[in-house]
Amino acid sequence: MNILVIGSGGREHAIIWKLKQSKVVKKIFCIPGNGGISQMAECTEMDILDFAKISEFVKDYDLGLTIVGPEVPLAKGIVDYFQKKNLRIFGPNKKAAQLEGSKVFAKQFMKRYNIPTAEFEVFDNPDDALSYFSTLNSKLSTVVKADGLASGKGVFVCDTKKDAEIVVKKIMVDKIFGSSGNKIIIEEKLEGEETSLIAFCDGKTILPLIPSQDHKRVFDDDKGPNTGGMGAYSPAKFIDTNDVKKIWDNFLEGIKKEALDYRGIIYAGIMQTKDGIKVLEFNVRFGDPETQAILPLMKTDLLDLFTATVDEKLDKCKVACKNGYCVSVVVASGGYPGKYEIKKEIFGLNDVKDAVVFHAGTKFKAGRYYTNGGRVLNVSAVDITLEKTISKVYKNIKKIKFEGMHYRRDIGRKGLKSS
Repeated sequence: MNILVIGSGGREHAIIWKLKQSKVVKKIFCIPGNGGISQMAECTEMDILDFAKISEFVKDYDLGLTIVGPEVPLAKGIVDYFQKKNLRIFGPNKKAAQLEGSKVFAKQFMKRYNIPTAEFEVFDNPDDALSYFSTLNSKLSTVVKADGLASGKGVFVCDTKKDAEIVVKKIMVDKIFGSSGNKIIIEEKLEGEETSLIAFCDGKTILPLIPSQDHKRVFDDDKGPNTGGMGAYSPAKFIDTNDVKKIWDNFLEGIKKEALDYRGIIYAGIMQTKDGIKVLEFNVRFGDPETQAILPLMKTDLLDLFTATVDEKLDKCKVACKNGYCVSVVVASGGYPGKYEIKKEIFGLNDVKDAVVFHAGTKFKAGRYYTNGGRVLNVSAVDITLEKTISKVYKNIKKIKFEGMHYRRDIGRKGLKSS
């Protein structure tokens, strides 16, 4: 089978890397890809929202399956478009993708189907939102979320009422996220350890992958602004599996009752609180960088899971994994998640021997790699203990150099504490 993967990040590189291990994958194409992906797949520059052009590309090259990496094409309805053209595609349709495309939709869905989550209020007017804070204790911490997609940067943890008021004005008045900030959610701040739950879902069956833990803040010890994710490790082992099963059971009940065509990945960001597990958010695709910390441990043929999901046959599948741990660390451009420069040459990639480097924001030109984004690389290592894995991944990162590069030095440390 020839396959198309849509996307340009480390997540898509990891998916392609894993698909290349399948005995039934013939050739992989990627739109638009990146420097690292170009060495494993045939990359084509194309707008990932030009569904007509992409579908023609799929027909011209007789591609048996399209796998959508990022959330925006899913939220814009690429699955619906492909289904009308009778083309096989992996991912939820537009209506189902609202679970990520609209945080308001997701929170109300959770409430309807008894999926535990933080208490929340929805606002579509900045004056009403600001007035709401007058009803709260001035020292009460809150979380403010933009309703729509914001590249992982639309969530703000506010420790005071004043902080929260500033965020509301930025989102709803200054429109830092455009129309994604037309509505906001203000919810209670939860305390506890976060975990990422990622599962395949064909509408009838949920098939979970191993849990992982992402690190959203840019600096060590969870300091600084939120990013798209600075690293992850798996498996994360401090969650109650019975509580997780209830979440997936209630989620399945909801999508069945609301007749959502859900054949793709469902991601639940959860927090283990003193009152049990609470769901922070849903995503409708593989997490990034969680994918880069999960797939290196997977023994199951990834294509089998993709095709079983599309064909609604997940009940026939199981996921087998290696023993041990995987740690994936993001290497970022100087200034990220704020303003950063690109076109910095990357050195030392060939010196990495016992880890895998997934490219996120890179370009390959005349035999050399250059930075081309905020998150540049993911370095992923596997070993039998978490301590050894952490040591291995950082030993390899030290071999890589480019101007301004920075990375967190504590990815996986929380796992050491919990174990």
